[in-house]
Amino acid sequence: MKPPTSILGPAERAGAELAVADPIVVDRSAAAPAAVATDGEAQRTRVLPLLLAIAVMLGTTAWPGALAGPSGAADHPAAMALFWAMSAGFVAGVGFRPRKLLIRLLFSPLACWLGVILAGLRMGSLMA
Repeated sequence: MKPPTSILGPAERAGAELAVADPIVVDRSAAAPAAVATDGEAQRTRVLPLLLAIAVMLGTTAWPGALAGPSGAADHPAAMALFWAMSAGFVAGVGFRPRKLLIRLLFSPLACWLGVILAGLRMGSLMA
């Protein structure tokens, strides 16, 4: 069997070998990414919002009827509040802090708890 022939010329082959052999250099002294706040607070995992988000995710997956009203129809305001809480719990739980203040407030641990409370109040008012 005949060995495969290269389609690169001698000069191109030498350049390709150098490009493969050169190490990749990453400059870590550059500024932080634009989406991450740099106000001095270290990123950390917040366990309670993360667990709450996982509980909401698993609970609504296993029992979607929990977000239904007495008539059996979906209760959209309660679902929206609960899914907002779940989203905020995941964002805050993994330690991500958006740079923009409004987005940071919408996805904060406090927003996570507020969404759960609003959904609970909404579902409680429908049951009474």
